[in-house]
Amino acid sequence: MRLTMMSDYALRVLLYAAAHPERLVTIDETQEAYGISRGHMMKIVGVLARAGLLRSQRGRTGGFTLGLSPEKIRLGDVVRLTEPDFDMVECFAPGNTCAITRFCRLPGIVTEALSAFMTVMDRHTLADLIIRPQDFGAIARNEGHRSDDRSRGAAASHGSTAAGRSQGGALP
Repeated sequence: MRLTMMSDYALRVLLYAAAHPERLVTIDETQEAYGISRGHMMKIVGVLARAGLLRSQRGRTGGFTLGLSPEKIRLGDVVRLTEPDFDMVECFAPGNTCAITRFCRLPGIVTEALSAFMTVMDRHTLADLIIRPQDFGAIARNEGHRSDDRSRGAAASHGSTAAGRSQGGALP
């Protein structure tokens, strides 16, 4: 399974905002910390703000901050918000043309695996991922080379949610 860039970047934006609870953060500083385009950041911040996960303020002195406490932002909810679907195999999607769909047992196994994944994601919140603000500068300076003392937080913000489109169907 692979999460889309939207999910990956959304988790990163939330992580950056959580690391700076005392102030509004800007799209420019966030995109600079991660090396992600401003356009992507604007789209993601908009989606997260509309969902109430971020609170945004427009204008020259604007920026964004978390809309909820980190303990209330479940990772599973962020993934459900940002993934277009969970059509992991062809038969989950509209227009399925697989000849063995009626007899195949794979969809049941894939559904069970996806459910287990989302159960784990639902068990964790943004609070589980928070790293220190100065670690973002270290990430930028080291261009992705993580030291052992940051590996847990940096892996969550850079690693396992690699870019790419999910082949995934809607979860209940």
